[in-house]
Amino acid sequence: MDLFTFLTCPPNALDRDTAREFAAEWNVEFVEKGRRLATQGEPDPMEHIVLDGRATSQITDTEGRAVCVGLHAGPCVVAPNVARTRNGTSLVSIDVVADALVAHMDSRALTELMLVSEPIREWANGILQQELARKADREWCLAALGGADRLAWFRENFPRHEGLFGQYLIASFLGVTPVTLSRLRGAERDTALD
Repeated sequence: MDLFTFLTCPPNALDRDTAREFAAEWNVEFVEKGRRLATQGEPDPMEHIVLDGRATSQITDTEGRAVCVGLHAGPCVVAPNVARTRNGTSLVSIDVVADALVAHMDSRALTELMLVSEPIREWANGILQQELARKADREWCLAALGGADRLAWFRENFPRHEGLFGQYLIASFLGVTPVTLSRLRGAERDTALD
C-alpha cells in the first residue's frame, strides 16, 4: 500500500489534501528482510510505518533471550516512538522479517507537524491511543488467560498474523513455548477430527 492511501484509510483517515502534504514529509524506502529499524539500548529518534511486509518488536534480556512484544504486518504503524523509547533510547529492537516498504519520519518533526496541524495531531493521537489499547489488551491476555484462550484471543485480534509469522514468534508474543503452541494447535486438530 502506498503512504497516501494508508493515511486516508479509517479509522484515522486524513482528508486528501492533508494526507498529501503529510505523506510528503515521510521518507519511504524498501527494507530487506534481516535489516533492523531500531536496536534496543541505542538512540532511536524515528517513527515507522510498515506499508508492506512484516517486522517484529523484541526485547532481549541480559542473558540474550528475546521476547516478541510486537508483530507488525503492513500496512500498520509500528508502536509510536514515545511508547517504545525512554530518553531517546530504544526499549526494543525492531527487525524486518520479510522484505518491507517502510515510511520513516523523525519523531521531533512529527511533533512539530502536530503542533501546527490539528488533523495531523488527531491522527497521531489516534494512533497512540490505539497502540496503548493494544498493549493493555495484550497485558490482560497474558495475565488473565490460559494457553488455549491466549491463542483464541490472538486469532480474534490478529486474524492474518498466524499465517504471516513463524510459530516461535507467535509463541513468544503469547508468552508460551513453541512446544506449547504446537500442542494447542494439535489439540484443536484432534478435536476437529472427532
